[in-house]
Amino acid sequence: MYVLGVETSCDETSVSVVKDGKEVLSNVVLSQIDIHKEYGGVVPEIASREHVKGVTYVFDKAIKEAQIKYQDLDLIAVTKGPGLIGSLLIGVNAAKVISLNYDIPIVGVHHIAGHIYANNIDNTMEFPLLALVVSGGHTELILMKEHYDFFKLGETQDDAVGEAYDKVARVLGLPYPGGPVVDNMANKGKDTLNFPRPMIDSGDYNFSFSGLKSHVINTHHNMVQRKEEINIENFCASFQEAVTDVLVHKTIMAKNEYNIKQIIVAGGVAANSGLRRKMIDKIKDVPIYFPNMAYCTDNAAMIATAGYFQYLKGFKTDDLYLNGQSRLNMEE
Repeated sequence: MYVLGVETSCDETSVSVVKDGKEVLSNVVLSQIDIHKEYGGVVPEIASREHVKGVTYVFDKAIKEAQIKYQDLDLIAVTKGPGLIGSLLIGVNAAKVISLNYDIPIVGVHHIAGHIYANNIDNTMEFPLLALVVSGGHTELILMKEHYDFFKLGETQDDAVGEAYDKVARVLGLPYPGGPVVDNMANKGKDTLNFPRPMIDSGDYNFSFSGLKSHVINTHHNMVQRKEEINIENFCASFQEAVTDVLVHKTIMAKNEYNIKQIIVAGGVAANSGLRRKMIDKIKDVPIYFPNMAYCTDNAAMIATAGYFQYLKGFKTDDLYLNGQSRLNMEE
């Protein structure tokens, strides 16, 4: 079964062809990082225009690399939300054109479901499982008892972890995107500042990173005002240790409460080396899987894979009224 995946929820224009929810025949990603770097973050209007400019090229390149024709496709899976509405509409409407032109069924896929199913490309998902979703817009713990059965145990009450990384990086004068840079700096430093671990003892599975972000920013501001020397590596290491301590602690709590067979980490922050090391060091009794680095950040292969399992699960296909949605509840 050949599935065409389409992902345009933010600032990557991506199209992929995946066979049987496992074999990636092509995964073309047109990144806008260099464009948005000048502004220190994604500018929605610019992102939409860049999607329009690149979408036809990405579709054609993905089909060519997969060495198939549009007529060979069995399903189209496109991200319908959540995300930047202007960006989503480009991908959704392009996917509907292909669906209509070649009479191929189409399904709208939740963006976070895609990140979770990225783990199935190089590994095999076994249920029940626990998914730690960590990205620029999401921080969630999700229990899955079978395919496409999502039960949210907890989520961030304010900032997502990836957002906190980017804001801390900006204050420290580090380039955008800040997450990978902070991670790299943290590997060279030590936890000398002992930042607070927010909600680590709350007894539930919710997260909060806004207060930690503010504490880090205020600490930096006060050190600058006092003209104290700031060791950037130690600053990043102290921040990353606080974040990963909370993420791993909550994951272990959920693991101990639910009889799960595996833990998977999903989203852009799944590429964070500090988080990967701590998860592996602290959790020994349950296998832990991370997506291949190519499938951590936004890409269409993960959407094609999720769409494949969504289709097999028996969810109805969409019609030409399919639309993008900036907010979307995955459990529903």
